[in-house]
Amino acid sequence: MLRVIFGGSPAASAKCLELILKDSAMSSSMPEEEYKIVGILTNPPSAQGRHKELIPTDVEQYVHIWNDARGDDIKVFTPEHIKQEERDQLAQLKPDIFVCFAYGHILGPKFFSLFKFGGINLHPSLLPKYRGATPINQCILNQDKTSGYSVQKMALGVDEGDILTQIEFGLTGTETAEQLLKQAALYGGSSITSLLRTISKTGQLPAGRPQSGEPSYCTTIKKEDGKINWNEAASVIDAKIRAYTPWPGCYTSANGVQLRLVKASDANKVASQDNTVPKNTSAAPGTVIEYNKQRGILIQTGDGVLIATELQWQSKKAMDYKSFMNGARTFIGTVLE
Repeated sequence: MLRVIFGGSPAASAKCLELILKDSAMSSSMPEEEYKIVGILTNPPSAQGRHKELIPTDVEQYVHIWNDARGDDIKVFTPEHIKQEERDQLAQLKPDIFVCFAYGHILGPKFFSLFKFGGINLHPSLLPKYRGATPINQCILNQDKTSGYSVQKMALGVDEGDILTQIEFGLTGTETAEQLLKQAALYGGSSITSLLRTISKTGQLPAGRPQSGEPSYCTTIKKEDGKINWNEAASVIDAKIRAYTPWPGCYTSANGVQLRLVKASDANKVASQDNTVPKNTSAAPGTVIEYNKQRGILIQTGDGVLIATELQWQSKKAMDYKSFMNGARTFIGTVLE
């Protein structure tokens, strides 16, 4: 039986882990393909909310649910840094392979020496494109027409390992980062389960292929990146809103009050089917020009019109555009900053 340690932290990692755990339970009916998650590496609990309550990661929360429901005893490790003490604890589990999706830690040779087959990583891009921590966000920001995911052998260089599986798919230009991350978790998780069964059956890690092409790298995302610059084109602002969902979100200011645009789209995407929506006007960038009851709230940008369909005042709940306008009847004509 192949013994696996899984590393991950956010909700998408938990979804991927759920898929792997369910398949591992089914693999027990086929001893030649059996594998088992014996340990979890995830980030420490983080302080959240007004009272700064320590909340475990989504991965840790799911493992506790699984253990309680199944009577399993999957060990959970939440180190800030992996040192000798943590490596000794992991070694006691006699792991064969490390599986990683959005763990977010740099891992060294001492760590990988714990595993007979080293590590494999699910990376949501078509490597070597978008190496780094924010590939999905970068893909949306660049308005790419295609995306995909890669399952790679883990190497000491960040995202430089050989490719074991790579899947490409088209994009519609409406996807958010949250949606694409969930998609990578589900489809990539399925690829990982097949790979783990193969390793268990053959007793070896399949040969990968070296990455080909010129590598590119992700930018670091900061909270202030969510501030909308109305001088930019509607297509750019549309992409940023989708790329920064759910974090850091995109926001502006209306008469000194922060306003978040939760959902919006470039008017060009609907203007060809609906001639009531203007593609552009002569209004100053940031001007709220119209309330279209069928489409949303129209805002002029530096090039083109943005249609906002879900908005959120600071410290308030998000609202659809119709509910928003019921409480903001003088909003039309406002110049957002």
